[in-house]
Amino acid sequence: MTTSATPTESAVRSALTKVMDPEIGKPITELGMVKSVGLSDDGSVDVGIYLTTAGCPLKTKISQSVETAVADVPGVGAVRVELDVMNDEQRTELRKKLRGDRPEPEIPFSKPGNLTRVYAVASGKGGVGKSSVTVNLATALADRGLTVGVLDADIYGHSVPRMLGSEAKPTQVESMIMPPQSHGVRFISIGQFTDNNAPVTWRGPMLHRALQQFLADVYWGDLDILLLDLPPGTGDVAISIAQLIPGAEILVVTTPQQAAAEVAERAGAIALQTRQKILGVVENMSWMELPDGSRTEPFGSGGGQRVADRLTQAVGATVELLGQVPLETALREGGDAGEPVVLSAPDSPSGSALRDIAEKLAVRRRGLAGMNLSIDTTRH
Repeated sequence: MTTSATPTESAVRSALTKVMDPEIGKPITELGMVKSVGLSDDGSVDVGIYLTTAGCPLKTKISQSVETAVADVPGVGAVRVELDVMNDEQRTELRKKLRGDRPEPEIPFSKPGNLTRVYAVASGKGGVGKSSVTVNLATALADRGLTVGVLDADIYGHSVPRMLGSEAKPTQVESMIMPPQSHGVRFISIGQFTDNNAPVTWRGPMLHRALQQFLADVYWGDLDILLLDLPPGTGDVAISIAQLIPGAEILVVTTPQQAAAEVAERAGAIALQTRQKILGVVENMSWMELPDGSRTEPFGSGGGQRVADRLTQAVGATVELLGQVPLETALREGGDAGEPVVLSAPDSPSGSALRDIAEKLAVRRRGLAGMNLSIDTTRH
């Protein structure tokens, strides 16, 4: 005679260790989110879960994940999940658990020994597809299993939420901001804090403070790679990033057009003043494939290689042309629909080119990149 297994509280709690908080990326058991576990004689289980905030946007997902995990325990019948909300003391303990008991938040990416690779995606002028390249590289890297974040540092021209297809707002736990995720990418943007596409009209000091908050107050977790989508040009934001994260490497995006390439050289040459490393160059809108299989080059040719060659000469170290991305409708449609082309059409010409570039970034050795070399980038 075979009898069904009788579930135990320890077995249920063991199953709950597999449930990750979708915003923090750690098991709910480690975060103090399991309020209670109750077992009945008929095999049904009641689980109490603490949410960080009453308006937690992912409470349904958390509840479903808990129900699924507990239901897999042998002998468990019905599973009932009851949601509660942490009190102030519990949120304080959570914050200390995640960030320590520091009085002021710190930027983890500027600390010695931090292993996150930070890539600042820059362009000399607008309209070259810098944000499209950023979002597609981020999602391609996440698709490879890396933990990736995107900071939309283009305060005036923010577009990352749209391109990632998410209108989710960050959740705040005390002074910590939990970034939402889309396509496996954690992201933060000023667009999540404005209403109805309202313009942002800030001067330099406000921009610097906003970037500082996005880097220090946002709980990014243990990222492999953080991509910064910079505004065009060499203004306040580029200088602030050099001050806040001296180890950030610059990835220059240009089009083949010679006039655009000349401007892109300036965006890369800022590394000479800030003593940052140039990661490489990406040429976007390189060509367009026609129905008969031939190619046309609406923006000319050679701009990307020219930028790489000129920057190599300027910095005295090899700056590689990492790839050329063709101009095609699928890339634009993916950005408008919030489905990056590297996911929606990975084998398309642009999707394949962007995935190849992401692969180069994923396998790069770290070297000194990301290490704080105590360089003062402040102008005296």
